Amino acid sequence: MRRDFAAAAASYDEAAVLAREVGSRMAERLDCIRLVPGRCADIGCATGDGIRELQRRYPKALPIAIDYAQPMLQAVRARASLWQRLRGKSPRLVNADARALPLRSGSLDLIWSNLMLHWLDDPLAAFKELHRVLAVGGLLSFAALGPDTLKELRAAGATSLRAFPDMHDLGDMLVAAGFSDPVLDMEMIAFEYRRPRQLLADQRHLGIRDGLLGKMPWRDWRRVLKNWNRKASFEIVYGHAWKAEPKTTADGRAIIRFAR
Repeated sequence: MRRDFAAAAASYDEAAVLAREVGSRMAERLDCIRLVPGRCADIGCATGDGIRELQRRYPKALPIAIDYAQPMLQAVRARASLWQRLRGKSPRLVNADARALPLRSGSLDLIWSNLMLHWLDDPLAAFKELHRVLAVGGLLSFAALGPDTLKELRAAGATSLRAFPDMHDLGDMLVAAGFSDPVLDMEMIAFEYRRPRQLLADQRHLGIRDGLLGKMPWRDWRRVLKNWNRKASFEIVYGHAWKAEPKTTADGRAIIRFAR
């Protein structure tokens, strides 16, 4: 899937309707949060819509765009304005996996991740790493696909679709990773397709067709698409959580604070 996603950098924007809509709704959720980050990062940035939104909201913050697909980072660089490049305001680019970030512990104040975490077989490993690089008082804001995604295809007989963790599982992972006060909610976003091949083309342009739909034999897919009602619903799980003051040291000793 890494290779497919990298190859899709040139076609990603034309098909990223869902990602843009979800990113807009994530941005609305930041309106009610009081935070003035010094450093913010978009994890799984694709072509950079998220990091550009963070730059617009927090112009004084250092913007960091992180993705494991180098061509996506090249697209982020290409979309930076001449003014940003001349003044050194374009995003810093980091080619890395969310589960092993080359960043100092406590170095970020805000992490944004739009529709990336669900592609990991174990999101908990990424949550632990994101918790590590957040500063105390820092915020993680993310969106991920939930288990009812493409339920219409399942109803039509598709058996190879990727399974995604549900909202409660993600909440448990956040707590296990050390986050405080996680808040999660979900909604369904649906699209209507005139022809089945439009859905397949969109997922190919995004670089996620095989990762999302799996590799069912084409004979079986033809049967599924014939029975499909042309509706594609995506369950979107939104979450945010804070990094609180630690209660124990790295070796497990309790931390006791005395107020004057």
